[in-house]
Amino acid sequence: MLAAKVVMDQGIHVEGINFFTGFCVESHTHAIRAREGGAPKRNNALWVAEQLGIRLHVIDVIEEYKQVLLHPKHGYGQHLNPCLDCKTFMVRKALAWGFMAERGFDFIVTGEVLGQRPKSQRKAAMPMIARESGADDRLLRPLCARILPPTLPEREGWVDREALFGFHGRNRKPQIELAQRLGFSEWAQPAGGCCFLTNAHYSRKLTDLWTAQGRKDYELDDIMLLKVGRHIRPAPHFKLIVSREAGENRYLEGYRKRFPSLRPTSHLGPLCLVDGQTAPSDLALAARIVARYSQGREAAAVTVAAEDPNGECRELTVAPLAPAELPPAWHV
Repeated sequence: MLAAKVVMDQGIHVEGINFFTGFCVESHTHAIRAREGGAPKRNNALWVAEQLGIRLHVIDVIEEYKQVLLHPKHGYGQHLNPCLDCKTFMVRKALAWGFMAERGFDFIVTGEVLGQRPKSQRKAAMPMIARESGADDRLLRPLCARILPPTLPEREGWVDREALFGFHGRNRKPQIELAQRLGFSEWAQPAGGCCFLTNAHYSRKLTDLWTAQGRKDYELDDIMLLKVGRHIRPAPHFKLIVSREAGENRYLEGYRKRFPSLRPTSHLGPLCLVDGQTAPSDLALAARIVARYSQGREAAAVTVAAEDPNGECRELTVAPLAPAELPPAWHV
């Protein structure tokens, strides 16, 4: 938002690009959950474009992005975040999109700040992104440009280098002060970004998925479901996805034609999808786990409906699993 505004204030036409990888928190989770701690439910890319008054292009890169995540040239960050390869990929895509003859853009702007993030914004990493993406010195970082070598837009006088900034390090206070000077009163949470791949819990679920299916791959539905509910694996051959609230319940309803499902009928409680092949004893255990998370958790018995993807249904009456019977190791 700041980088675009700083360049726009020099009379330059700017358009935004938002790449949809499938791993963004805001594009999915905010729309599902009934409760979000009072935070506004919105896609921040669309919201920022509206604040700036610019055109935003949303580009689906789900299939192409697989190779970035599954085989990162520069490895992962703390979790499964391929930040350096990811940034290079997005700049390369922006270059290919924006420099087509019918579009005719002259350079690319990003909001990167030297030293702000440990993987992709290191001193050694930032020129690597420019080089490996093919953008070279047509990649302008307005928020830290004055402590980097001049780029083509600066040398050619398209952009006034003196009106750019020299921010560096992890401190966001200079950016917040700049936002206020530019007239912004609200902005997206600056720390942590919106990528699920930087999240330890999500990365653990993705690793579990790869282990269970015996290969390092995924489909869109796989990665969407990893964002929803409690994931509990009582045995290597099956996993439960148990909703945590009404919004997740509604979302998981859409998968009942693909997975067997469980739902308490004698008490209010969660919808649960069963991922994997289960024997009758496995299904009984799954029903007890579902009962554990229902309003009948203190009851002697809870009735749970088990339905297969074809709509065939039967009922099981089970004793809810006691907390001590649910080992932490089962939680993915």
